[in-house]
Amino acid sequence: MNTVAHHAPPLPKDVNDEASGLRHRLRDRLHVYELRRKKTLLSRVLLALALVGPGILVMLGDNDAGGVLTYAQTGAAYGLGIFLPLMIPLGVIAYVVQEMTIRLGAVTRRGHAELIWRRYGPFWGIFSLFDLVAANVLTLMTEFIGIRVGLSFFGVPGWLSVLLSLLFVTYVLVFLRYWSWERISLWVAVFNLVFVPVVILAHPDWGAVARAFAGAHWMVSGGFLSATFLMLLSANIGTTIAPWQLFFQQSCVVDKGLLPEDIPASRRDLMIGVTGMVIVAIAILTLGGAFLHGLPDAQNLSALVVIHDLVRRIGTLGAKLFALGLVEAGLIASIVITASSAWAIGEAFELPRSINARPRDAWAFYAPALFGTVLAGAFVLLPKLPLGFLNLSVQVIATVFMPAAMLFLLMLLNDRELMGEYVNSPRRNAASIAILVLLIVCNALYGVVTLFPKAF
Repeated sequence: MNTVAHHAPPLPKDVNDEASGLRHRLRDRLHVYELRRKKTLLSRVLLALALVGPGILVMLGDNDAGGVLTYAQTGAAYGLGIFLPLMIPLGVIAYVVQEMTIRLGAVTRRGHAELIWRRYGPFWGIFSLFDLVAANVLTLMTEFIGIRVGLSFFGVPGWLSVLLSLLFVTYVLVFLRYWSWERISLWVAVFNLVFVPVVILAHPDWGAVARAFAGAHWMVSGGFLSATFLMLLSANIGTTIAPWQLFFQQSCVVDKGLLPEDIPASRRDLMIGVTGMVIVAIAILTLGGAFLHGLPDAQNLSALVVIHDLVRRIGTLGAKLFALGLVEAGLIASIVITASSAWAIGEAFELPRSINARPRDAWAFYAPALFGTVLAGAFVLLPKLPLGFLNLSVQVIATVFMPAAMLFLLMLLNDRELMGEYVNSPRRNAASIAILVLLIVCNALYGVVTLFPKAF
């Protein structure tokens, strides 16, 4: 037997790469198994901590630099009004959409891009991949804008802030294995909550905030069918649910090695992330509504204008924390969006597709995603970019791309051969179709108002 093993031909390189990733994943699963087997209070706490990750990362990563600026622009445009309570149903929508990716990843153990290619063929696979990568590069531009502007408040040159960010994103993606990558990313994501102490230090009129939730200020200047309102509505939807989130969380679930028995814990993980996302969004909207409302051309404010106006309104400490939060938001989003591109490209072209893969063995997995990230970073160093307009446009584009991504997700979740007992229930289908219709109607109304401003 030893002689046969000695003379056996070496495994192909891609099989060795896959085996290396599987070994890391198996080790992580054994750790979870041991914790689940022990029944002590400490083991239950450690098990809960071991299973968190994808849901928190996808939702706090969703509060990216572009999202932070979008919320601030929205508050500046409409004050403490309808957009504050709107964050709660948007959080529910995000949970409904992302919960489906949990089940899809845990049951099939395949990423989103891989399933689209296998079930619907290369044409739709290429379509969905182009949709994702184009949106990711555009979104990454807003992340580097946020990082650049946030660090410029502390005197860091733009080129240096972009370079340092690129080096950090490259390091955590390429040179760490999944478990370490996830833990470091979670530590970065936690600092997304810095906007909560900022709004507390700012001392807004909490009575006005409460009245906004009670419906006292839901009237919209210019009407609900104005171009400004529809653009900001689309941008807020786009910063809550975006195509990269579907690809990211499903691939994250697969790379983490989660199984159907982990679905309840993954739902709790997602709920924690959604709750954090909603709280942070409301905090930033409150800052914008209380202290930036009334500024001219509010929907096109740049991050630099927002920070400097906050210095005047809430003081240097609050503005510094806001700037740091902007840097963190851009950084965590750059990490997760780059990972989503790497996973999707790897799945589509049957490359090694795990963060557990060693860089020398899986350069084709890491390189294309990093190229897109570097391209986005280089673009934001161009002079005289219309930063505020660019930011809102990117969020709106995410809303435009989302219906196609949702349609693929719905079809996969209703594939009984694929999902078995975890197929979508009629109630989940109804909720998902309602979200899909909402996205299409919002896109259509914004398109009509933009092309025919006197239509309404």
